[in-house]
Amino acid sequence: MPPASRPPTFREYNMIDQRTFHLRHAAVAASLLLIAACGPAGGPPGGFPPTPVSVITVETRDVPVTLEYTAQTAGYREVEVRARVSGILQKRNYREGSTVRQGESLFTIDPTPFQLAQARAAADLGVAEAQLQQAQRELARLKPVYEARAVSQKEFDDATSGARIAAAQVESVRARLNEAKLNMEWTRVEAPISGIAGRTAVSEGTLVSGPDVLLTTVTQTDPMYVIFGVSDRDHLALRRDVESGRIKLPADGKLKASLKLGDGRDYARSGAVNFSDVRVNTQTGTSESRAEFANPSNQLRAGEFVRITLSGAMRPAAVVIPQRAVLEGPSGKFVYVVNAESKAEPRPVEVGAWVSDGWIINNGLKPADRVIVDGIAKIFAPGTPVNVTEPPAAKTDGKPAGDRPAEKPAAKAAVKP
Repeated sequence: MPPASRPPTFREYNMIDQRTFHLRHAAVAASLLLIAACGPAGGPPGGFPPTPVSVITVETRDVPVTLEYTAQTAGYREVEVRARVSGILQKRNYREGSTVRQGESLFTIDPTPFQLAQARAAADLGVAEAQLQQAQRELARLKPVYEARAVSQKEFDDATSGARIAAAQVESVRARLNEAKLNMEWTRVEAPISGIAGRTAVSEGTLVSGPDVLLTTVTQTDPMYVIFGVSDRDHLALRRDVESGRIKLPADGKLKASLKLGDGRDYARSGAVNFSDVRVNTQTGTSESRAEFANPSNQLRAGEFVRITLSGAMRPAAVVIPQRAVLEGPSGKFVYVVNAESKAEPRPVEVGAWVSDGWIINNGLKPADRVIVDGIAKIFAPGTPVNVTEPPAAKTDGKPAGDRPAEKPAAKAAVKP
């Protein structure tokens, strides 16, 4: 009797599915080979027409260089106000946060002890002057008598020395009087510069121990400094481009500067860079630079954070291509160019800075090269025949071209140039 029928096991189902898959795969492969054999020699597989692509012709142009950094404002001059004499702080003579003029009285220290010291010094000066007059009269009386040899040499020498000592005593007391007058003037604490007076650090009635105690600060805000740090990497890249001629600085060597405030608005006035430190901060890896801006209306306040943009430098005869045309393979960045045979040819390139409308190409392209910008995804291998079509209209964002940090990555591609 034939064996009883039974359903196939799970293992037998898997074996059947695998055999079916391999048979179908072999059939599809044979069909593709047959179609490829029917295509024209040298053309794409399957007899398809050349891949349609859009290209741009490489041209050189001058590109403005712009550099943007985070910055912080600082007063043109910031001065600490301290008393020069010790005493009781008697009165504050200004309104905190107001504008003060140079020489304006900010504080008054109790002048009574200094008035007494001045009066005492004036009295001592009177005594010293009287003693000087007496010594001079004595010397004048002895001089003719000494010439007549009626007095001894010692008596005349003593009179001469007495007159000189009295004169020196007068000068000493006069100096002490001048010191007393100066201390008296210093009881009126004046503003050392014109600017904005800060908060009072001590209250009336406090004993001020001379310069050891800070009373307030005065900040000159017109003009205003804007301080920013340039990374060592950016500084080296800029210097390398300047030395190679890829970047030309202004004739006077000063870069222009513009500001964007914390709320996103542009500051109306422009400035200029007037200082770059040669030292590098070991903690931040940046070197300090400074720009100066006019601030007549005090719109800028010391200590606020802003964005500063530097301009004035130029990249002469630069090659700029759209970002979408730059690919990245295992060996680095490259582009596809259309060669004389109307085939896609990979070309390794060295990219520079990022500008508003694409990459700056330092090496790898020359004028008149035709770079593929659209249709790259349809290029399956180097040497693919292409059909050049008109490129789409370029989109502009209305912003001037300028250098920006190379933040946007190039498109990825699996093809190695």
